[in-house]
Amino acid sequence: MSITLKSARVNKNLTQVEAAKLIGVTVDTLSNYERGKSYPDVPIIQKMEQVYGVSYSDLIFLPRDNG
Repeated sequence: MSITLKSARVNKNLTQVEAAKLIGVTVDTLSNYERGKSYPDVPIIQKMEQVYGVSYSDLIFLPRDNG
C-alpha cells in the first residue's frame, strides 16, 4: 500500500515539529520533503521508515516542483 510522506506522518498522529525531531531534521526540511521540493538521503529515509513504520517501497515522494 503506497502512502505519501505527509499521510504516513499524520497516520502516526505526529505534527511536523514532532516528526522532524524524531527523524533528526528541521521542520523546514521535512516540509520540503513532503512537498517534493527536495528529497531525503538514505540515512534519513531509513529513519523515516522507523518513525513512520512504513517501508521505503511504500512511501510516495512527490515530484519536484520545477516551477
